[in-house]
Amino acid sequence: MSTASSTESSSTEPGAPTGATAASAPAGERTGRAPGRFGALVDRFAPALGAYAVVKATGLTVFLLLLSHTGDYLKKQPGRGGGANPWDVLGTWDGVWYQRIAENGYNPQLIPLHGFPLATYYENSAAFFPLYPWLMRLVGAVTGLGPYGSGIVVSVLASLFAAAGIFAIAERLGGFRAGVTAAVIWGLFPGSGVEWAVYSDSLFVALSAWACYCVMTRRWLTAGLLALVAGLNRPTAAALIAAVSIAALVALVRRTDGVARPLTAMLITPWGLIGYVAWVGWKMGDWGGYFKLQRGAWNRYFDGGASTLRTIMDVITGHWDFWQSNPVPDLIAIALLIALPGLLVLLWRARPPLVLWVYTALTIATALSSNQIFGNISRYLLPAFPLCIGLAFALRRVRTSSLVGMFAMPAVAAGWYAGYALFELGIP
Repeated sequence: MSTASSTESSSTEPGAPTGATAASAPAGERTGRAPGRFGALVDRFAPALGAYAVVKATGLTVFLLLLSHTGDYLKKQPGRGGGANPWDVLGTWDGVWYQRIAENGYNPQLIPLHGFPLATYYENSAAFFPLYPWLMRLVGAVTGLGPYGSGIVVSVLASLFAAAGIFAIAERLGGFRAGVTAAVIWGLFPGSGVEWAVYSDSLFVALSAWACYCVMTRRWLTAGLLALVAGLNRPTAAALIAAVSIAALVALVRRTDGVARPLTAMLITPWGLIGYVAWVGWKMGDWGGYFKLQRGAWNRYFDGGASTLRTIMDVITGHWDFWQSNPVPDLIAIALLIALPGLLVLLWRARPPLVLWVYTALTIATALSSNQIFGNISRYLLPAFPLCIGLAFALRRVRTSSLVGMFAMPAVAAGWYAGYALFELGIP
């Protein structure tokens, strides 16, 4: 296993494809012109972002066509998979809460609920972290868009930044072709339907990918700040905070980057997450209020993987009477879990730095050790973007024409397995 300080060697290993050499050359040498700083960035990132946008647009089109074909969204409640138009579905479920926060802010409360076996408190918006709705409000103030439009804009832009970060990491490990392929695979990943919806997942992956990249390039202060900001976006930022902190601790012990920068990164990473959870507790008058709300209103809590294991046994034996059973998303989750060990092996073969290993392992552990809707495992593993890098690394020698043919059908099918199945056949 390599560390953050040894990443350079892994990106120039013997046998790397010619794309790796091209990627490491100045943009002007690859295109025969001197484009300047902005042009160099365009030359570097445009192929990956263009390919990512194509597969996302294809999947979104298929998703909307499936919605129009069935018309089931017209029979569902607005905010719960329904709406007046097919595209309204992209703002349902969690998207409704983010729109409410963007419009009205927070009012953290623990209000007892009686008569429901799995809920002891009323749902409250304080369960949703503030960075994404803050950005929605900012975009709305600048553009005049409503909460829905602002949420879509933030998500799409964040997804492009996320794809760029994934490209940059994979390019560093395996060359230009691997970087482009990794960005495309992330756009086709099960659960990727939320990337262009009113959900905070794309923003979180963008922050995580660039934080990991900054660790790999030894920009410790930037990595620490990105981890701090990610802590204001999702509670699963704990995995990123731990990954950046452990990598910084290793650098500190080895004295590879001095003392001040790694130490500062370690000290600042957790305060976004801690600050928001503490603020919610203070407003509720109960320092454990956030966790009580998650368990009492949404039935989300760590159980060591007991519910995941129990649900896996129910699904593979054809029992669909467990809490929040959704047969199609549940089977997609089973398929992803079957593929997970192979994806981890491919990641190992890519020789990733320590920060990617820790982040991936903790993201997977968090997803599988919590009581949650089983069919959403595909979404909960979406932040584990290094899994896409391992697969891209294995495909880096495949010809471009072959890759296009390989990804053509998944790009179409993603509108079903990553979009329709998630939003209309399940609860994302």
